[in-house]
Amino acid sequence: MALNVTELRNGTFFKEGGNILQVVTYEHNKTGRGSGTIRLKVRNLKTGSVVEKSFITGARVDEANVEKKKAQFLYREGDSFNFMDPVSFEQFSISSQVVGDRAKYLKDGLDLLLIVSGEEALGLELPLSLVYTIAETGPGEKGNTVSNVFKEATLDNGLVVKVPMFMKVGEKVKVDTRSGAYVERVK
Repeated sequence: MALNVTELRNGTFFKEGGNILQVVTYEHNKTGRGSGTIRLKVRNLKTGSVVEKSFITGARVDEANVEKKKAQFLYREGDSFNFMDPVSFEQFSISSQVVGDRAKYLKDGLDLLLIVSGEEALGLELPLSLVYTIAETGPGEKGNTVSNVFKEATLDNGLVVKVPMFMKVGEKVKVDTRSGAYVERVK
């Protein structure tokens, strides 16, 4: 089935030349006369590359047969990541090429969504933010709670983020999984 490009929105999937693409950003530009232009930033789910595409209003693209399935991350074993279906308790593994740079956010027992086409896993969709514990950081200083002075902290999953100066080892922080940035302290 074909989709009109004006129906595409952030997170929508479509096919082009045998590749399944996910819309990252959508922008519709309309000038005085003539047809409008749809500008998209899309991520190729097989290669992970992000490219820009533009279409004229009224163009059509092929709809991708993609669904999202719930899964729970169990553990990493060499070059593969092991997950479990929370309904059937069936375990399966996915290669590190599919997981890509999202591997740094995975922790045991994490619930997430797998992007699947047929029986092939194409990628993961993590929650927008996750909570981690600070494992290592420099000394905190009193009085630096007002200004936005940051220091590096290593979290329990090995991720390094910039946190405010007053944060200490053992405190919990919320991290944005889209940018890898510190969001807030969690009590």
